Amino acid sequence: MKLSKIYDPREMNSYQFVAATGLVMTIVANLILLLLGKTVANFNALYLCWAVFFVLGTIANYNSKPNDHDHHH
Repeated sequence: MKLSKIYDPREMNSYQFVAATGLVMTIVANLILLLLGKTVANFNALYLCWAVFFVLGTIANYNSKPNDHDHHH
């Protein structure tokens, strides 16, 4: 089991990468909302969504074979 599949963007699959990007964008949006003094109902639920998406992507990444990529040559 390679732990780098969790933290290294070069070894993440597309689901993990989208979840990590979404998490970063959610944090930035949350900081902007805090600076503006505004709140959005259930905004923090996005963190749970991104976490679940990342975990499911990680499971898919660990279950894939090393050469199991859909590359077209």
